Amino acid sequence: MELRPFYFARLPRILFGEGTFQKLYEAILGYGKTTLIVTGGNSFRNTDRFDTLVNQLVKHSINVYDVSVNGEPSPDLIDKIVNTYRNEHIDVVVAIGGGSVLDAGKAISAMLTQNDSVMEYLEGVGSGKIHNGEKVPFIAVPTTSGTGSEATKNAVLSRVGENGFKKSLRHDNFVPDVAILDPILTISCPTHITAASGLDAFTQLLGAYLSTEASPMTDTLALSGLEYIKDCLVPACTKGARDINVRAGMAYASLMSGVVLANAGLGIVHGFASPIGGYFDIPHGVVCGTLVGEAVNMNIKSLRQMGNKDDISLKKYAKVGALFTGCNERDIEESCNQLIAKIDEWIELLKIPRLGVYHINENDLDEIVEGTGNKNNPVTLTKDQMKQILRNRL
Repeated sequence: MELRPFYFARLPRILFGEGTFQKLYEAILGYGKTTLIVTGGNSFRNTDRFDTLVNQLVKHSINVYDVSVNGEPSPDLIDKIVNTYRNEHIDVVVAIGGGSVLDAGKAISAMLTQNDSVMEYLEGVGSGKIHNGEKVPFIAVPTTSGTGSEATKNAVLSRVGENGFKKSLRHDNFVPDVAILDPILTISCPTHITAASGLDAFTQLLGAYLSTEASPMTDTLALSGLEYIKDCLVPACTKGARDINVRAGMAYASLMSGVVLANAGLGIVHGFASPIGGYFDIPHGVVCGTLVGEAVNMNIKSLRQMGNKDDISLKKYAKVGALFTGCNERDIEESCNQLIAKIDEWIELLKIPRLGVYHINENDLDEIVEGTGNKNNPVTLTKDQMKQILRNRL
């Protein structure tokens, strides 16, 4: 069997499991005397855990600054925060929240060492300036299970509207220094966010598993994450929402999704997510959750039309279909059909909104498709095929 060369990115120091949040203040102490804590709106800031953390830090003579990030971060927001704290000699940035908060914290830690705007470094929209990789140490503490940003080297920033974009600030050094995943923090996550985030993690695991850049390492990790998606996604959104084992399973799946996307890349769904997230005010998880079923259906249909029943990608889809439904993976056609049906069942059960809810219509499809990348997808889709995927979820 041929084993192609592959690259594997470094990982943060990972603290995983119930109660690990209590280790955060010790991790902060290891970096110095001044910390900047980045959180979301008010959900975490209004908890006893936030007050306890701040009190622990103050008790140890740590200077604490804190900022809030509401929604997906923009370059203007990052610049504003960085300009406020650049001269405060921040020793460590800590982000506690969902994927948007982690991306904001990652970008802040990267830009506190620079003297210009983050726009200069954004892929595809900036001036092409190359970041030198210097950053303030960064600790990521996710409170949702979806993006896997705690294990990746890129921070996604958005500007929504006409000429909008959703682009990455990226460098190998931007991988968090420490990632603390305590499933207790995700128990209070609302059902609709749990569902959209969970389908984002699923999309990343499946996309990396089917990626043209997949390796035996990423395949193994992706499948381990998909095992937990199978057992925990629906329970986390229903009767198991307060079950710590269910929440831990989703936290692990999300972590693995970040690890594999960083090393194998993703497919057409995340290709769509970039222009859609730039042009419309729609949560990233909803984009992934609402499109993944149609995208898998189109990929499988296209692979079948190519006429190779033993295609490795079809076999991989069949393997996941067998994992989720218990069917015989050697019956590739039936297993693929079962996978499509299971994803559609989840999208319906979890009440993932259609694109039309966010005022996306037929007139927008050409512009979205023009901005969509098809990189790492298991099959090259035509523009008409891509438009059909979108049309089916308007």
